[in-house]
Amino acid sequence: MSERIARLRQRLEEPLLVLAPPNVRYLCGLESTNAGLLVGPEETRLFTDFRYAQAARGVEGVVFAETKRNLAVDLAERLSGRIGFEPDALSYAQYETLAGGGLELVPRRGLVEGLRALKDEEELDAIRRASAITTEAYERLTEERFQGRTERELAWRLEQLFHELGADGPAFPSIVASGPNAALPHARPGERSVQRGDTVLVDAGAKLDGYCSDCTRTFAAGPLSGELREAYDACVEGQLAGLEAVRPRVTGAEADAAARSAIVEAGFGEAFGHGLGHGVGLLVHEAPRLSAESTDTLAATNVVTVEPGVYFPGSGGVRIEDLVVVREEGAEVLTTFTKELVEVE
Repeated sequence: MSERIARLRQRLEEPLLVLAPPNVRYLCGLESTNAGLLVGPEETRLFTDFRYAQAARGVEGVVFAETKRNLAVDLAERLSGRIGFEPDALSYAQYETLAGGGLELVPRRGLVEGLRALKDEEELDAIRRASAITTEAYERLTEERFQGRTERELAWRLEQLFHELGADGPAFPSIVASGPNAALPHARPGERSVQRGDTVLVDAGAKLDGYCSDCTRTFAAGPLSGELREAYDACVEGQLAGLEAVRPRVTGAEADAAARSAIVEAGFGEAFGHGLGHGVGLLVHEAPRLSAESTDTLAATNVVTVEPGVYFPGSGGVRIEDLVVVREEGAEVLTTFTKELVEVE
């Protein structure tokens, strides 16, 4: 952890007040919903209330101070001078409280997130193990019956499998979307039962030791119609093109374009409306982004999803997603469940 703080110090122009819980955890290891870490040029100070104080006292390399429950009020009384802050983590009410205490607040965006985007071997190991659990859960799920079961039932079964296989739990609420619901990229599992001829889109990931995985596969509940079958093949081709493009120094927009062009060429470009992917780590959505609007450039040890989709409102949809590590030699694919179309009963 001290090495992470040392790297952060090299990026600072003034002390930085870190309040985003994933960033606090990344830098010092403390899991808390109400903590602040002040990283200065020579000293790191950790602040939290009574509920987390015992855990905070065990954090090495920091000077700990127990605070009131209202962290902003307490820090306004303790701190002074020019301090950087994370604008995405500080509410306006907290900003007013700190500024009212006389602090000169300077917004600093993406300083810790930029470090988090480059995963170390310990982080990669946790993500690999979470991905292996996810792959095995998909294998076991497809051994079971789909038709006649509700989306909600299948989503719950998948989360049970994550626990049975040793995960801490799901990385995010699992998506199971069947038939016309599969045309909704972020569908919520409901009471619709899987019917013969449906596409069944399953998007889920296990979480292990705080780190997330993410994988999507689309299944066929019996033979698919011509358009949906063509869309599946086009989505796989686009996904493979995206995987081939994922390398260091490639921009997120370039990777997106590689996958998108394959889907456009197949005639389904208008049905692919979202970006190609996103970073994954302590959060299931973090830097870098892979999309037509992305300004990010990929670097070795980024962990990103590659997930093109093709959607037909009222009919169905297809998405294929893998989680990969960016390597000099290309993408190291962590989610290895087959991309061949699997028919489920």
